[in-house]
Amino acid sequence: MKRRTGASSMVYLCLVLLFLYLPIFLLIVLSFNGTNSTSVMRGFSFKWYYELFHDDATIQAFYNTIVLAVTSAVTATFIGTLAAIGIDKMKKGLRKTTIMTVTDIPMMNPEIVTGVSMMLLFVFIGSILGMNGVLGFWTLFIAHVTFSLPYVILNVLPKLRQTDHNIFEAARDLGCTQISAFFKVVLPSILPGIFSGLIMAFTLSLDDFIISYFVSGPRFQTLPIRIFSMTKKRVTPDMYALSTLMFVTILVLLILVNVFQNKSDSSKKKEVGSDV
Repeated sequence: MKRRTGASSMVYLCLVLLFLYLPIFLLIVLSFNGTNSTSVMRGFSFKWYYELFHDDATIQAFYNTIVLAVTSAVTATFIGTLAAIGIDKMKKGLRKTTIMTVTDIPMMNPEIVTGVSMMLLFVFIGSILGMNGVLGFWTLFIAHVTFSLPYVILNVLPKLRQTDHNIFEAARDLGCTQISAFFKVVLPSILPGIFSGLIMAFTLSLDDFIISYFVSGPRFQTLPIRIFSMTKKRVTPDMYALSTLMFVTILVLLILVNVFQNKSDSSKKKEVGSDV
């Protein structure tokens, strides 16, 4: 009976994985198509990657996306780390529960609601200040920092809870100030969480479309918005090439996060084992 259950669960898992990853596999294969057909594979060629890298609008959108992702991820990581430290120092109670609930709202709230509400807020502030064309890089930057913050906090908080606060107090007793004790004791122990939060924020900013679509202006376009504009015309394999590059980039980043996290956990287990 157990064997049948295990076999059926494996079949179900294989079907789920096939359903999820087969379309991506087909997209990657067709990006190397020798013709402009989007359904029939005829020859192997890097033609569409060549066409992609010679498309000025796409290159500019790529540059905009990288600049936005890096700046918003670094800012969200800095603010999120400070927020996580403050939340960790709070005593359990209504205040801490309320703050954690408010922090989780951007993750639970539908993206279209967040995008529309932010667009209305930016346009309203622009009308008060008498500014035309307020939507652009800075509105995208604020929006991306906002929806990335909860993920940074949730990555840093567990590391803070795993940190032995007695070590911090021991550093204070040995003459360190609060700031020097934090950088020498607390920061090294939570660095894996900070790094994971940074990569998560970068990844979220890199592939966000819904919120970016509502808060972006005509003078600043990101890659997801560029891909959407390309679908309004006849779909060509250069869009497949662009999607393939984005998928590979995000996949590599996620692998790096998992490897870094596993190394951190294994090193901590070794330290605990040596102490015992």
